[in-house]
Amino acid sequence: MSKAYQVCDAKDSRHLAEFLAKDGQLLLPMLDLISRTEAAVDEVIDVAGRAALEAILLMSAQEAAGPKHPGKAAGDVRWYGWQPGIVALSDRKVRVAKPRLRKKGAGVGAEVEVPVYEAMQGDSRLGRRILEILMRGVSTRAYRDVLPQMAETVGVSKSAVSREFIDASEEALKALAARRFDDRDLLIIYLDGLIFGAHHVLSAIGVDAEGRKHVLGLVEGASENAAAARALLEDLVARGVKPGRRRLFVIDGSKALRAALDAVYGADNPVQRCRSHKIRNVTDQLPKALKDQAKAAMRAAYRLDPKEGMARLRKQAEWLEREHPTAAASLREGLEETFTVNAMGLPAELRRCLATTNIIESPQSGVRQRTRRVTRWKDGAMVLRWAATALVETEKRFRRIMGYKQLWILKSYLDGAPQVASARKAG
Repeated sequence: MSKAYQVCDAKDSRHLAEFLAKDGQLLLPMLDLISRTEAAVDEVIDVAGRAALEAILLMSAQEAAGPKHPGKAAGDVRWYGWQPGIVALSDRKVRVAKPRLRKKGAGVGAEVEVPVYEAMQGDSRLGRRILEILMRGVSTRAYRDVLPQMAETVGVSKSAVSREFIDASEEALKALAARRFDDRDLLIIYLDGLIFGAHHVLSAIGVDAEGRKHVLGLVEGASENAAAARALLEDLVARGVKPGRRRLFVIDGSKALRAALDAVYGADNPVQRCRSHKIRNVTDQLPKALKDQAKAAMRAAYRLDPKEGMARLRKQAEWLEREHPTAAASLREGLEETFTVNAMGLPAELRRCLATTNIIESPQSGVRQRTRRVTRWKDGAMVLRWAATALVETEKRFRRIMGYKQLWILKSYLDGAPQVASARKAG
């Protein structure tokens, strides 16, 4: 028997609205519900949506078992009451009452699934939705505030939310660890550490010749941990960031990380020590009255040519030596490598984003924003899952670095033609 279908367009929906408005009796129960409970309109729609789902399940069951008849059951598939069920609806799950069907006779395999209900079980978007919400900084302890539909209609427990996140975050970590960069001409690699409670993570972000940023990888351990630093760099080599080409490495100043760079990529690569870290390390050793003065002097020196800038900072270290020897020693340590980008003759706009690890600290700030509500880090595996997921999520909003149109000058320098940079500077 052929089935007739009526297709409704926007005009038809307006006609339906006009019909319902004329026959207001149909809407009185809904108006009463809103008035008495002060429920939000979307909550009322939720109730109506659940009723519609149950109606669809009932129709599907009727196709499988035939319509219900009073009296003795007939046919091979029979009605057997109702039972609770859960179906996926877009980005959430909804608790419904579904018809129960059974084959004639008892025993294993007697249950018959309602076809539409079975089809609704294959939606995999719930885990991704929960992951997205958790990445906005919501603790699993507060899930009822942000997943009201799930909590009210499904009774999602904290542990269930956590399991969904663990599965999704493990996939994110695996995908990050599997990335390859053989086809990327990475000119700059930023390396910096991030702290999660008692745990440390060392991460790497690369910038290609077009100025686009890429999350390269991460490893558990601090930048001062020589084994962790070397493990991260060797992993990058294994995934296509080969030692064959010269690159600019921008680091936080860790001696262990600096040694690992020479061991894995060779001593021929220019290294820029982060000036923000250097300023912080020096001023932390000074009394409050001297902090601003030292900071201003260091920033002014960093804008000069390497020779003049380093001469000024050595003078400052001599001045600090008598009363604040620790600050003086910190200022002298690795001084030349805080002027690496100045020596390349790069434009000022490009130097600004190459002189510090801000490029990697900015996404790390996004990681902290997304994980700030986590109060207990169980182990390193948990930390890596959260860090990887948050970094990849932050990567979606990456923009090209400031001064990317001038990266050709840096590329020429790294390719062995420093005279190009010198000519650009002179011109």
